[in-house]
Amino acid sequence: MSGYPVAERVIGRIAAPAPGASVVVGAGIHGNEPAGIHAAERVLAALSSGAVDVRGGELVVLAGNVAALRRGERYLARDMNRGWTDARLARLRRGDAQDAEDREQMELLAALDAVAGRARGPVHLADLHTSSAAGVPFVLFRASEEQRAFVSAFPIPVISGIVEQVEGVLSEHACARGFIAFSVEGGQHDAPESCDSLEAILWITLRRAGIVGACDEVDNAERVLRSMRGDLPGAVEVIARHAITQEDAFVMERGFRNIDRVKKGDLLAHDRSGEVRAHEDGVVVLPLYQKLGNDGFFWGREVVDVSRSAPGSSR
Repeated sequence: MSGYPVAERVIGRIAAPAPGASVVVGAGIHGNEPAGIHAAERVLAALSSGAVDVRGGELVVLAGNVAALRRGERYLARDMNRGWTDARLARLRRGDAQDAEDREQMELLAALDAVAGRARGPVHLADLHTSSAAGVPFVLFRASEEQRAFVSAFPIPVISGIVEQVEGVLSEHACARGFIAFSVEGGQHDAPESCDSLEAILWITLRRAGIVGACDEVDNAERVLRSMRGDLPGAVEVIARHAITQEDAFVMERGFRNIDRVKKGDLLAHDRSGEVRAHEDGVVVLPLYQKLGNDGFFWGREVVDVSRSAPGSSR
């Protein structure tokens, strides 16, 4: 994948005179996932042109891992979306940067601090991603009432439990700060429709946050996302993570979408111990089809409705 020419950390910022919510868009915290930046730039262009009125508050778009984006690599020294732990953040706030991602994270942390410091209402974080597997967009959120109420507006699968399975993700840090935070998997890295789905997510986010009112862009966003969901469940609770190391020689079986139903006994992957098969009917989420990463896949189960996934139940 070729690199993305990111000029600076702040991709764009639009602030209205009237107070209101703040929406922070984090895009490209993995350097091989620039689709979120493309999508956010489209939204910024529409708002800057006056095509859509900004009612109040602020929109800020931040590039996550600038150095990795420029090289088109997931990361340089470590996964930047696994480093938002209290211990690391305390070290970074002391100015102790030990690798390339530390320096990137210090700058991103300062940018988040700046948004929080000038906020004139609630702060939201939309953390935009794409995946190595093909598939449809879906939302990842922490199973809390506030997060659940916000993501229920998205007409695509919503998945609870992943952020509780993985330590140090950006959205968890944002939640701890009191942000209304969620992550979005927009589709496959290089698929053109991934930009479309992430743009649609942003328009609905801005509408839900009250930064924009009803408009054609929001109506179109809802149509786009409904058309993408297809036969997939509306809500999934992740209950396990299949963690891997390089020594495992893990190879995911081809053909799974980024969220896919599977039956008991289905072949999921191979590793140095042999076959990895589904132990029961369920849902595979984010199967790994790239070289870098420590998550082979996540395992979940369908729930009838988002409201049935109780806070903390996936721990």
